[in-house]
Amino acid sequence: MLILAALLLALLLVPLTGGRLSRLSALVLRRPWLLLLALGLQVLTITLVPGWPQPVLVALHGLSYVLAAGFVWANRRVPGIVLVALGGGLNALCIAANGGQMPASASAVERAGLSAQEDGFVNSAVLSDPRLPWLGDVFASPSWLPLRNVYSVGDLLLLAGVVWAVHRTCGTVLARRPAGRSTLSDR
Repeated sequence: MLILAALLLALLLVPLTGGRLSRLSALVLRRPWLLLLALGLQVLTITLVPGWPQPVLVALHGLSYVLAAGFVWANRRVPGIVLVALGGGLNALCIAANGGQMPASASAVERAGLSAQEDGFVNSAVLSDPRLPWLGDVFASPSWLPLRNVYSVGDLLLLAGVVWAVHRTCGTVLARRPAGRSTLSDR
């Protein structure tokens, strides 16, 4: 929820920072079906069939990251996509190192007011001996927020990349190049 709230805030800030939301319509995303399929697989594994055999769920969860990586590669020229790729890559690395689940910090889960015990497959769980725990879900939204959750460094990088893409595309003062500066893609 915190990530959705931050994204909504980023969109609300566009007109206040000199940008135009209408410019988002000019942003052409290639192969959006890859991202939709990736999100669909995550919903399937976590929400619809969490009781399926663990190896099947881990494989589907991993496949969702492969599909998302394909979407990122197809859109590699979109502003902010490098941050999105870095965030997704860190999440995928941590999940792969932990047998298909993102490790969550017990203290973050407690701060968010969530239960450490879950039935069935979950994408994030308190693990007894996590690998790369600093890349896991170590940040928490406050427990008093609706739809509270825990977040990783990768999640925050993903969000930063999407926010940058929105502000760069919309031409806000937050993402404009200083006058007289250009990049290779501007030449």
